[in-house]
Amino acid sequence: MDPTQARRLLDHACSRGAGFAELFVEESRFSSIQLRDRRVESASAGTEFGIGLRMVFGSQVLYGHTSREDTGALERLVEELAQARPRHGQDLDLGDPVTGRSAADSSKAGRDPSDPQKDGRLAILRQADEAARAVSPRVVQATVGIMHRRTRLTIFNSEGLEREGDRTWTRFNVGVVAEHQGVRQTGSEAPGEGRGLEFLDGLDAIGNAKAAADRAVRMLDASPAPAGEMPVLIGNGFGGVIFHEACGHPLETEALRRKATPFAGRIGELVAHPCLTAIDDGTIPYAWGSLEFDDEGTPTTRTTLIENGILRTFLSDRIGAAECGVPRSGSARRESYRYAPVSRMRNTFIAAGESSHDELLASMGDGLWAVRMGGGSVNPATGEFNFAVEEGYMVKGGVVRQAVRGATLTGKGHEIMPRIRMVGRDLAMAPGTCGASSGLVPVCVGQPSILVDPILVGGRS
Repeated sequence: MDPTQARRLLDHACSRGAGFAELFVEESRFSSIQLRDRRVESASAGTEFGIGLRMVFGSQVLYGHTSREDTGALERLVEELAQARPRHGQDLDLGDPVTGRSAADSSKAGRDPSDPQKDGRLAILRQADEAARAVSPRVVQATVGIMHRRTRLTIFNSEGLEREGDRTWTRFNVGVVAEHQGVRQTGSEAPGEGRGLEFLDGLDAIGNAKAAADRAVRMLDASPAPAGEMPVLIGNGFGGVIFHEACGHPLETEALRRKATPFAGRIGELVAHPCLTAIDDGTIPYAWGSLEFDDEGTPTTRTTLIENGILRTFLSDRIGAAECGVPRSGSARRESYRYAPVSRMRNTFIAAGESSHDELLASMGDGLWAVRMGGGSVNPATGEFNFAVEEGYMVKGGVVRQAVRGATLTGKGHEIMPRIRMVGRDLAMAPGTCGASSGLVPVCVGQPSILVDPILVGGRS
């Protein structure tokens, strides 16, 4: 969009009573290819363009969007929002305008896709497919894919901000199904980074495929998991999904604004075991959830949410920071121009501790080692969660025993955190996709191995 046209529209929005107005201009190009059972199941590519307009009246936010860029269509959008403005509302001080320069963009586009055959993607997928199947004759299905997305955006606002961004994501995924005597188990791996197809140059696609297949095959011979409260050692990397879902969302100002968090009014209080420090960092180079600046143009930060068990702050967008009285963290995010931004996580993780893996096992005594977590559900308002264990083992007297399947972990995030009594040194991160009121956004979850005593384990009673 021409800056002069943008300024004219923003001035028009303010003349219609808005105390703050913003334009979010976006063009995204995306492609994906997926193999299932050695055949190309899907291959797609496309382009999406649109403009989002946000107008703030007092404490009320109105949002609209269009895929047209002509002045007439945009002026009609301004008028539609202005006519829907509330008649009453308390003024909201959004604080100082966004100023200064962002750090160097760590997610600039690298190599873009051309043709799956020519750029090597198809060869990588076929190699991964064959590697998964070669693990065992019990592997009955393998699905492998690569996705790539590049987004160019410009943000204008009525305070004079004009900021351009170029964001890129590439991800590989493999899912394996193993079967024996009517029992089926799955394994998966899905590494990704915030850069172009050069990510694939250093990718061990064969190793990831073998790891997924090995896990699925091992779990075929596992025993049903016992049920009951017990110590649980949760593995590193994707194990952080429990903190993300059960604790991370309640630490966003979007939840605090709606009074839908058990952490309301608890800044400065001990909310977790003193061994736990939790961080959300949007500045990690090439990480899946990193951004040069957020979707309001605020530079991203490294935000310590919990320090040695004490709640320090919340993740915030501008509206949330103003309403809740916390600093801005550069956490305003949205899936696309179709959504207004709200506070969201970026790369959220429990920081590394001091314990070795052997120390964690020895300290737990008898319990469950949840090596890898699977899917689950959570109620953000209460922090109640229920997550499946994709790979687990029973531990007796600090010694790993038989593999078990069908285990689930159940509890409330704010109640579990004080029970995390040991934190390992083996911090790892895992990419994923997070859904909330502003759509689906790329995030990382992470943690070292952590020992929780106890957690309610669902299984065979």
